[in-house]
Amino acid sequence: MGLSQTLLFYVLVCVHLGVSQHYLRLRPSPSDHLPVPDLKEDPDPEYDPREQDLAERTLRKKLGSNFDPNFMSISSPMLVNLSASDNQVKLQGPMPNEIKKLDLTETPYGKRVKVGKKARRKFLQWLWTYTHCPVVYTWKDLGVRFWPRYIKEGNCFSERSCSFPEGMSCKPVKSINKIFLRWYCQGFLRQKYCTWIQVQYPIISECKCSC
Repeated sequence: MGLSQTLLFYVLVCVHLGVSQHYLRLRPSPSDHLPVPDLKEDPDPEYDPREQDLAERTLRKKLGSNFDPNFMSISSPMLVNLSASDNQVKLQGPMPNEIKKLDLTETPYGKRVKVGKKARRKFLQWLWTYTHCPVVYTWKDLGVRFWPRYIKEGNCFSERSCSFPEGMSCKPVKSINKIFLRWYCQGFLRQKYCTWIQVQYPIISECKCSC
């Protein structure tokens, strides 16, 4: 699954519990925009998991191999978020062909200019760095109704235009799905039934410079 869905709560809840739309306490809409926007929760603490519902051993067993410590944390992460400048300089992989094959000797007026190999290499490296779109990761608290409650979310670098001349910006082109547990309650007050269900949470994994 790519960027066409933000969360699969609606489908998963219907499949797992067979409940009607009237009882859904969280109904995100499909979206082409990532990262996932903050979710609107019912503020009533009656719909929060109790202490006995948060037993780590039980929840780890329920999540199984889907637990990914690189993207999720049970406790508040004491990690420094990567800065955009750190991401920019760490160019990975080979230089894109559209940059590598640029003809720097041809001018808009049909005349050709001489460009030395060293100057060409430096300019292409600069252009690659300037147009590179890193994924900037930050930790986000999803709240007590998710387990693990902390997720490392990706954002596209957006402090400036990524094109020369300016006009284009970094936008997400790929995402990965991570499985979390979601505390879901059916019904109301004393007649409600609550349980943990698995949900997919999309995270931006690649950004590109585009219009």
